[in-house]
Amino acid sequence: MTAETLPLILWVVIGYLLGSIPFGIIISRVMGLGDLRQIGSGNIGATNVLRTGNKGAAAATLLFDALKGAVAVLLASALAPAGIAKWAGLAAFIGHCYPVWLRFKGGKGVATYLGVVLALSWPVGLLCCATWLFAAIISRISSVAALTAAMSTTVWMFMMARVDLLVMGTILTFLIYWRHRANLARLKDGTEPKIGQK
Repeated sequence: MTAETLPLILWVVIGYLLGSIPFGIIISRVMGLGDLRQIGSGNIGATNVLRTGNKGAAAATLLFDALKGAVAVLLASALAPAGIAKWAGLAAFIGHCYPVWLRFKGGKGVATYLGVVLALSWPVGLLCCATWLFAAIISRISSVAALTAAMSTTVWMFMMARVDLLVMGTILTFLIYWRHRANLARLKDGTEPKIGQK
């Protein structure tokens, strides 16, 4: 292990551990909503928390899942060598999707992805959020909004001259589509639930 790779490994581990914090499960339990893994789709993200009928809990989950991605990036930006922050953010996203505390069965990472992108480049992040919101309003389907926003990521990075983020953005997009492969099958069959539907 070289002196150059040690900080990268350290911040990838930190990012992963931050991303692994299952805020959806924690918030649902604190608010008396039960075990989120036994509700709706069993997913630990904000969309499934919304299926409990508690919009406040869903909003809190969305916020904290986004914050853990943003915090991983911002801490690495402040304390790590240049170029490491984006990989810490990617590790946070992977931590959310595959958390060690839950036997690697996590969420789909959309809120964490948005937090990571906002922290890396707020113009790109705002454009991705706007894309998600537009697709959500038009389709009323959370997975369609997520997939549309993910697909737009590298487009916005290129247009905002953040070519340094294109590789990481491409990996994020691929992983989001991979995590949504069951949703893609339901969309094809016309059985994907709309936002708020139990």
